[in-house]
Amino acid sequence: MEACLIVTYRCNAKCYMCHTWQHPSKKAEEFAPGLVQKIPDGLQFINITGGEPFLRDDLDEIIAIALTKTRRLVISTNGYFTEKIVGLAEKYGNRIGIRISIEGLPAANDELRGIKNGFDHALRTLVTLYEMGIKDIGFGITVSDRNAKDMIELYRLASAMGLEFATAVTHNSYYFHKLDNEFEDSEMIAGEFEKIAVKLLRTNRPKNWFRAYFNMGLANKVRGGGRPLPCEVGSDVFFLDPHGNIMPCNGSDEPMIMGNLNTQSFDEIWKGPKAEVVRRQVKNCSKECWMIGSASPAMKKRVWVPTIWVVKNKFKMIKNRGDNFCLDSVGGSTSS
Repeated sequence: MEACLIVTYRCNAKCYMCHTWQHPSKKAEEFAPGLVQKIPDGLQFINITGGEPFLRDDLDEIIAIALTKTRRLVISTNGYFTEKIVGLAEKYGNRIGIRISIEGLPAANDELRGIKNGFDHALRTLVTLYEMGIKDIGFGITVSDRNAKDMIELYRLASAMGLEFATAVTHNSYYFHKLDNEFEDSEMIAGEFEKIAVKLLRTNRPKNWFRAYFNMGLANKVRGGGRPLPCEVGSDVFFLDPHGNIMPCNGSDEPMIMGNLNTQSFDEIWKGPKAEVVRRQVKNCSKECWMIGSASPAMKKRVWVPTIWVVKNKFKMIKNRGDNFCLDSVGGSTSS
C-alpha cells in the first residue's frame, strides 16, 4: 500500500492551476507529527506534499516518523526554500527523495507559479542536491497549453543531469479549488507527451519504458480518453489531509472522507462502513484521473499491461529509428 501525506494547505506560491493558496489551513489546526505514528507500518511508498510542505516548522519530525513506516519517501516541493530543503537532505541523505515542481522555462514557471525568481530558487535547490550526491531527486511539471512546449527542454535538462522527470496535467478537484482548468489545444499537448514517451522508450532504462507508458496515458487523458487501468485508490492508496482525515485521493470534486485519524485508529477507518461507501464511490467515479499517485500502484498491480505495451513498442522502435515514430495509444475510448 502507498500513502500521500498532505501536511499543509499553506503555500507561498500562487499557481494558476491550483488555488489551494487561497484556502490555507490554519497552522494550529494541522495534524501534529505524532499522528503519523497511527498510519500502517510496511508501506511501499509515502509522498509528503502540500501546499508547500517546507512551510511546516516541524516537517523534520514528520519525516522522522514517516521513514519508519515506508520503504521509500519522497517530498514534493516548489523548491523555493533552498536552505531548509538542503538542511533536511544533509540530515537524512539518501533516505529521502525530493521532487521539485518546475512549470516550464524561467518565464513560464514564474508566471504560472506566481513566484518572483521561482525558477532560480528551484534550479539552485536541484543543483545543490545534485552536488550533495542525493540520488532520488528530480523535478516535475504540470502541463497546460502555456507550458507544454517547454516540457521537452526540461526533459533534456533532467536527462543531462541524470535526474528524474515527472509529468502531470492540470486537473479540477476540491483539492485544487479549481473547476475551470481546461485545454485549449489538446492535440498539441498530447503530441508533446508523445514526444516525451518516445524519448523515454529509446533509453536503456526499463524504468523509463514504463514512464513512457504513463506519459502515453497522459496524452490519452488530454484527448478525453478513459484510464488505461482501473482506479483503486482507497484500497491500494490513501491520503492523509492536514486535519487528520483519511481519504482515497485528492482528485474528487468533493472530499471523500473515510474517517479521522485524530479520533480513530487506522484499522477502524480502513475496515469501517464509511470506507466501504467511499470505495463504491471510487468504483463509480467518472473523473478518469491519470495522476502518478493512482497510476503507479495500478501499473505495479497489473504490470503485464504496461509490459506488453513496452515490448510491442520496443520492437516497433527497433524497426523504425526515425524521429517521427508513432507509439501505440493507451487507455479507453475518447469521451464526447
